[in-house]
Amino acid sequence: MARGSTRPTSRDVARAAGVSQAAVSLVLGDKWRGRVSEPTAQRVRDAALELGYRPNLAARNLRLGRTRTVLLVVPALTTEFFAEVYTGAARVAAEHGFGVVLYPSPEGVGPARDPFASAQAALDGVIASSMAADALSAIRGDQLPLVMLDSDPEGSLGAATVNLDIADGIRQVTHHLLALGHRSFLHLAADIPSWTFEVRARELVSRLADAPGTELRTIRAPISIEGALRATEAALAAPGPRPTALVCDDDKLAAGAYKAVRRAGLRVPDDLSVTGLDDLGLATAIDPELTTVRLDAEAFGERGMRALLAVLEGRPPEKGDLPVSLVVRGSTAPPRRGEVKRGETR
Repeated sequence: MARGSTRPTSRDVARAAGVSQAAVSLVLGDKWRGRVSEPTAQRVRDAALELGYRPNLAARNLRLGRTRTVLLVVPALTTEFFAEVYTGAARVAAEHGFGVVLYPSPEGVGPARDPFASAQAALDGVIASSMAADALSAIRGDQLPLVMLDSDPEGSLGAATVNLDIADGIRQVTHHLLALGHRSFLHLAADIPSWTFEVRARELVSRLADAPGTELRTIRAPISIEGALRATEAALAAPGPRPTALVCDDDKLAAGAYKAVRRAGLRVPDDLSVTGLDDLGLATAIDPELTTVRLDAEAFGERGMRALLAVLEGRPPEKGDLPVSLVVRGSTAPPRRGEVKRGETR
């Protein structure tokens, strides 16, 4: 077909490629694998390029009843972790012609009780962190195709669940500290009722229960530097032997703990080894740099979006948790010999 004022159609592409219109739809909709051969798919793409064919996405979406818009619900954007989750999800979404709307929900429901007049009409699906799960009912997101992040697979609200291997991260931290010789542990736990933090606590207790001669005490704090500072100050001032290792649920808690350690006249790691979890930019901004567990937040967001696409297309999502890795830096070292109690000197 010669180029002219008439816009080419899928029928024109089919005729030029020598295939059916159904084949054209499959190839240009990226659903051809297993149904159309690679040479045929290439002929269709070449014909579409030669004719200058552009599919009418608006019409196609209207026929499918889709807006090609996904909502990502996160607890807040107070760290770069969830910003990177968004980056990963948006990258995969763009590759498939979807857009991602971000909805930070710091207090469960967040600043707007319903950011959409009707979420079911405005959205194709939702990806939500378990820490923001309370917001789902307010926006009716639990009535849409839903993928949960950081959620108990046994009791998830979603059609699919995507998790990082947090339990293995805690195992790596515990193994590292035990190998250095630590036996007295303090757990600075996030004061948030969320499955992902329950996993941290449960795995730490389990790992230390298998190590003879260890002791563990737990304190809780909101995820803020000030909250961690206050909780750690109180723990370090409490009577009894001082712990030699402090395991923090995330890097921001670790940063607050650093301040408490210094205010107590102590040093990291000489008097107290400290570990975090996330590997935020903060981890290398504090001194000494923080030993922490690296979580690939962008890959997490990518996996979440791929899982939602699979749900929308009726396919089983990819299985298995995303791996994590321990990054050893200057905040951990072997403990000094002997126990030190409050008021004693070395």
